[in-house]
Amino acid sequence: MATQSIAVLSALIAAHIEQPRKLELNFFALSMWLWGGMLYIWMMSLIFYRYTFFPFSPGDLAPPYWINMGAMAISTLAGSLLIVNAPDAPFLHSLLPFLKGFTVFYWATGTWWIPMLLVLGVWRYVYKRFPLRYDPLYWGAVFPLGMYAASTHEMALAMGFDFPGFLPPVFLTASLLAWSAAFAGLLRRLARRVGGF
Repeated sequence: MATQSIAVLSALIAAHIEQPRKLELNFFALSMWLWGGMLYIWMMSLIFYRYTFFPFSPGDLAPPYWINMGAMAISTLAGSLLIVNAPDAPFLHSLLPFLKGFTVFYWATGTWWIPMLLVLGVWRYVYKRFPLRYDPLYWGAVFPLGMYAASTHEMALAMGFDFPGFLPPVFLTASLLAWSAAFAGLLRRLARRVGGF
């Protein structure tokens, strides 16, 4: 996600500066976007190898697994910004079919993670009765939900899609609920510590 964050920042800055820096920053953003995508493929290979060939207990399914979805969401955001910047960078314009295809690929992969993570959450907390207690790692589930909302909104604008328009408000609400739950859990833990002294 760090490389995609750099790609997003570079693409955003490139939209507001003059040539030749605009061209250079867009190229840098494209390079980071591609590098981040390759890193994701390598990491997911290891994660799926872990899922498939090793025993998996409820304790292994930590909340940061949501970052698997968040990485695809921020990749979608970076790709969407590159599409928007294409008129100012001829090399991006020549890559538009590739940029659009991979941006949708990233979005579809992130979308695929959502039901899988929900099913795994039900398996962990309902079927396996893993205790639901505050853990700082739960903050790792907040970012991906918000990023999915932002990236879906930006992709719809960049691609001229209307049909995914209902998703950003839904996931923004889910993100705010997740943030509120994590914050409430943090306050409760702090209150217990203060009360224990």
